[in-house]
Amino acid sequence: MASIHVREVSDDTLTTLKVRAAKAGQSLQAYVRQLLDGEAATLTSEEAAAEARSIAARSSVTADDVLHVIAETREARQ
Repeated sequence: MASIHVREVSDDTLTTLKVRAAKAGQSLQAYVRQLLDGEAATLTSEEAAAEARSIAARSSVTADDVLHVIAETREARQ
């Protein structure tokens, strides 16, 4: 697994993250890793549009298809 280092994080931001990590019963490292994993798993608007175009190119898109992609995107954000 790779490592990253983030410099110049404000004291307020660091304090907020530490408090949230403690409330979640996690170390700061685990909490930030979870945030990064969630961000990486969430499609950007551009990625979602590309996914929709890909589906449309393979077949006709129904309203159910659109609702399914929206639901998956919302679940990934939680």
